[in-house]
Amino acid sequence: MICRKCNTQNDDNASVCANCGESLTYQQQSPNSQYGEQQQYANPQYGDPRYGGQQYGGQQMPYYKDIYDHTSEYDPRDISNNKVFAMLPYLTGWIGVIVALLASHESKYVGFHIRQALKLSITNTLLVLISLVLCWTFIVPIAGAVCVIIIEVIRIIGFFSVCSGNAKELPIVRSLGFLK
Repeated sequence: MICRKCNTQNDDNASVCANCGESLTYQQQSPNSQYGEQQQYANPQYGDPRYGGQQYGGQQMPYYKDIYDHTSEYDPRDISNNKVFAMLPYLTGWIGVIVALLASHESKYVGFHIRQALKLSITNTLLVLISLVLCWTFIVPIAGAVCVIIIEVIRIIGFFSVCSGNAKELPIVRSLGFLK
């Protein structure tokens, strides 16, 4: 068993973790049980229906929650009514950010995508400025151009995220601390 607190591997028969003392098992009533049999789950993310895990063919299947997906935080009507305005910042950059802010300033869904697109636009602008300042070197402009292409690919990912009605933080720029 793996301890859910400290991730230490323990003996399968252990009831507490040898490293931190955390309880390794808890009891849950089995839904298929007729006589009140108890079913044990060593790690709540594997197999425990309360955490979204499922059992198929006797094997415990993991449940992973995407911590960067914020779609469930927004009203479905807000998402469907404001998809076009959420797409604008990804399509047209700074101009789209301004238009989306003016047209749909009350929508939290659009606000999320404006922040994501602003991160991309600011990062893109900084890359271009650094490449221009250090243009006398050969490696910096080449690396800057590669990074700008990567930012544009991420912009396309953001656009398709809006098309599918999702609110996911974009890769690479999600780690930037500004505009949370």
